[in-house]
Amino acid sequence: MKIKDKVVVVTGASGGIGRAAAQWCADHGAKVVLAARSKGALATFAKELPDAIAVPTDMRNPKDITRLIKKAIDHYGRIDVLINNAGQGMHGPVETIDIGDYQRIMELNVYGALRAMQAVIPTMREQGGGTIINVSSLVSKNYFPGLGAYASTKYALNALSLTARQELAPDNITVSVIHPKMTATEFMKNSLGPAFDMGARDNRPLPVIDTPEQVAEKIGALIESGDAEAEM
Repeated sequence: MKIKDKVVVVTGASGGIGRAAAQWCADHGAKVVLAARSKGALATFAKELPDAIAVPTDMRNPKDITRLIKKAIDHYGRIDVLINNAGQGMHGPVETIDIGDYQRIMELNVYGALRAMQAVIPTMREQGGGTIINVSSLVSKNYFPGLGAYASTKYALNALSLTARQELAPDNITVSVIHPKMTATEFMKNSLGPAFDMGARDNRPLPVIDTPEQVAEKIGALIESGDAEAEM
């Protein structure tokens, strides 16, 4: 799909990968719907883009998600692309996973993304197609001590995404997954659980850290190609 003149909804758009993805889409001619909890930051960012609206949204709140999709359709008349980016990390060994914290990241990383998909699919089907990009993680392709809880949410997102890809293909709805590695964002700082030392994992060297803009470029390429998955 070519992004020019398309309507794109981006969750977690107030910073990091979400903000960079929204900027990339706007730079390539898209109309952008920005969703995040940070009302002030979101409104300021929307004013910086040529054609965008800000919809403060808590992706853990089903009513907020319904309102987000409705406002996007009310304003632009359609939704061509959904970028499910909102998410939160969690650190700590499996033995000590706090079930309450685990439920909270499941609610955001899995249920929030799934609810957004379910909310937008009928509109995409009615208009003749669309694209859904779910932001997973490279940890869902590996096994890193201390990241079991977080990785499991991304394993679940992968399964939902790639199954939906098969189910929705007859409706011309493309579902794709991107797997960023470490990215220079506030993600680690905002994660639940004890601090996670990437340098301590099996004495392996630190991975190269990507910028949000590099990830956004790959998201853009994935929208255009319609491939099932992309890795950084």
